[in-house]
Amino acid sequence: MVQQPRFPFARYVSVSSLNDALSLLDQWGARARAVAGGTDLMVELDRRVGEAPELLVDISRLPDLNLIHEQPDAVHLGPLVTHNQVVVSALLQAKALPLVQACAEVAAPALRNRATVVGNVATASPANDTISALRSLDATVHLASTHGQRSVSLADFHVGVRRTLMAPNELVTGLSFPAMSADQRGVFVKLGLRRSQAISVVHLAVVLRFEDESPSAPVTEARIALGSVAPTIVGCAEAEASLVGAELDAAHISTAARLAAASVTPIDDLRAPAVYRSEQIECMLTRALSAIRRGEERTALGPPPPVLGGPSIPGDGVGFDSAATPIITATINGLTCSAGWTDRSLLDWLREDVGLTGTKEGCAEGECGACTVHLDGAAVLSCLVPAGRAERSTIVTIEGLASEAALHPLQRVFVEAAAVQCGYCIPGFLMAGERLIAETGEGPTERQLELGLSGNLCRCTGYVKIEQAFR
Repeated sequence: MVQQPRFPFARYVSVSSLNDALSLLDQWGARARAVAGGTDLMVELDRRVGEAPELLVDISRLPDLNLIHEQPDAVHLGPLVTHNQVVVSALLQAKALPLVQACAEVAAPALRNRATVVGNVATASPANDTISALRSLDATVHLASTHGQRSVSLADFHVGVRRTLMAPNELVTGLSFPAMSADQRGVFVKLGLRRSQAISVVHLAVVLRFEDESPSAPVTEARIALGSVAPTIVGCAEAEASLVGAELDAAHISTAARLAAASVTPIDDLRAPAVYRSEQIECMLTRALSAIRRGEERTALGPPPPVLGGPSIPGDGVGFDSAATPIITATINGLTCSAGWTDRSLLDWLREDVGLTGTKEGCAEGECGACTVHLDGAAVLSCLVPAGRAERSTIVTIEGLASEAALHPLQRVFVEAAAVQCGYCIPGFLMAGERLIAETGEGPTERQLELGLSGNLCRCTGYVKIEQAFR
């Protein structure tokens, strides 16, 4: 297989108002792509997925679009709400538990600091975890263009793999769904091939309403959504109907699980054959419904995982147009640095244009953590951030972790504990680890260490020494 060059794009605009974004999308149409976190889009450009854009319209610095708030009839998520914001939101933990659980399963902390829930929805991959949770919550997608606004049920929004009802000149401006009430219980369950950083083999979400607040009361309403088994997220009408009017006992759970498994002919792919997916749908739904029956749907959530300096994208209103000013100026490791704009990633810009080569590229798709840097205080994966996002930002790379007088304490202890092996992954571990230690104060617990570093892979498999260094 011959590796093809990534899709280039001629212009990058970080807009300073929503109207500016809509105007550009209207003018450029299908030749433009909107970007917020960029964690999906940057991979698509690298893999030449879809059509090559000529313009990227970055909305990630617009103020007030990263808000989560409860309205009288619904909970609303702005288009810049990140997965880490959802995970730590007390409101959503209380009133949208399946979504919180789904967001906690997405990749690792540094990616969740940039990746948005709306981006997950707009990308429209059936493997995207949050979509089944939102489907079970009966979510609505809100869109806008220069011609007006409209709202579409999430169940209707996706029409195929990476295909939606969104027009080229439209932008998703938010999501909303009814807040779960005291007589409702829900849970999200995921099956992956590893404990973290896993694309779902199957994921599903369930929300049930009972006659009263007890899960032993008869079910009055059921919503079940299956993901990573079909071109879109799918419901399970027969399984839902089998639960309504019944108590959530073992017999009805078994019937619903069997009906759900029979309701789809799952996909075959590299992650699993269809027959395995069918078996797991039945098994996973049985476990999900049983957890609700026992009142244990929150047990697996535990305390919020580390956010490594997140959880939100700061809406600082900074605008930038590469066509007008093809120079990026940022504060890097305490110094003002300027270099030419590039259509590549922040990682490429730091290494090739600024000349800071300590940050490494391991995978270029957010899987390994070698490229971790601090962007405006948060650990992010620089391979998935457009270079233009650096404009008037504060960035710290591995070169800036130590002072002129001494190594950072974490660097020093990595040397003393022999945690440094080939060295390729170490900059990423140190950058993520510094944010983890800053967040946890006196030091991370075993669980916080496991979750906080889940996005950093060591090719030498020397995790024992790395963990010893942190302890």
